Amino acid sequence: QVQLVESGGGLVQPGGSLRLSCAASGSIFKLYTMGWYRQAPGKQRELVAAITMIGRENYADFVRGRFTISRDNAKNTVYLQMNSLEPEDTAVYYCNARLAPLEVWGQGILVTVSS
Repeated sequence: QVQLVESGGGLVQPGGSLRLSCAASGSIFKLYTMGWYRQAPGKQRELVAAITMIGRENYADFVRGRFTISRDNAKNTVYLQMNSLEPEDTAVYYCNARLAPLEVWGQGILVTVSS
């Protein structure tokens, strides 16, 4: 079963950028739909962006134009480039891998947008 490890989170000022990475174990990474979700304090977990095995991207309206998801199948890694960050983007970000019926979550990584 695939295991996911996120990195790249931290504190950034409003208007700044961060790139999250999610490294996956396993030899069939390229078959998974990979996604990034986030959960802010007191709120439900929500989809941020996803990318299918053939590279089709899907974004939540609140990040469209600011965030970009990408994947490198040779490195078993999915990325989330986050630009023009806002305080409202503060949350724990989770990497997700889906290949029905399997679904795997990373442990989450904190992103704080604050001056």
